[in-house]
Amino acid sequence: MRGKTVVITGASSGIGEELAVALAARGAHVVLAARDEAALARVKQRCEQAGGRALVVPTDVSDPEACRRMVERSVAELGGIDALVNNAGMAMRGRFEDVTDLSIFERLMRVNYLGAVYCTHHALPHLKARRGLVVAISSLTGKSGVPGRTGYAATKHAMQGFFDSLRIELLGQGVDVLVVSPGFVATPIRARAVGPDGRTGHEDIAEEQGRRMMDAPTCADLILRAMERREREVVMIPAAKLMLALKALVPGVVDRIASRMIKQVRP
Repeated sequence: MRGKTVVITGASSGIGEELAVALAARGAHVVLAARDEAALARVKQRCEQAGGRALVVPTDVSDPEACRRMVERSVAELGGIDALVNNAGMAMRGRFEDVTDLSIFERLMRVNYLGAVYCTHHALPHLKARRGLVVAISSLTGKSGVPGRTGYAATKHAMQGFFDSLRIELLGQGVDVLVVSPGFVATPIRARAVGPDGRTGHEDIAEEQGRRMMDAPTCADLILRAMERREREVVMIPAAKLMLALKALVPGVVDRIASRMIKQVRP
């Protein structure tokens, strides 16, 4: 990754922050995109201390024009784009029957799914020019439904379908597509989860299952390794790979397992 320019959305904390620092330590130039400019300045300092160059571009990925401006500035200041990591996202917790604010679903879709579409659309010509890499940070909920995560799972299913289709379209054009499906990762996104009333601050149920959670630096290292290898897809949890195999054979059993895994989904 030395000398490569990598754009990372959602770079102000969690997986995005740790991936940016890991890339900087490899000598990459990183573009840090998120809404929180103060947090991005802190991440920029960490990246530079790690030995890389970092450019802060405050960006709301739900705004297509903001995504266009972010890509244009990245190219103008760093000369091009070698990889785009679509990591920005927001979480939801709550049963669908308890939802009182249906606008939650549009908000989730605009950030988690459309934000990735907007950024990828504007970055794609530059990625083609450098035979680059598109990375989508999805989730296991993009492969199998999870109770209490209807809105979130829908956005990740949309991401999975979009990037799987894009990968096929780009065959032979030099641009690879990597879809990453982590499980529970210890990041601030849990504390900012949206509840059925549309308000944030609904802690994710994973909080109660701390031993099953991966830390953000470990997750970032696995993503970086997959990027360097230009892999097609990464499912990080071995048990999840088994569950996905079972889903094709006995989907009802997987539904019951998922239900037992998350026994408490009401905020």
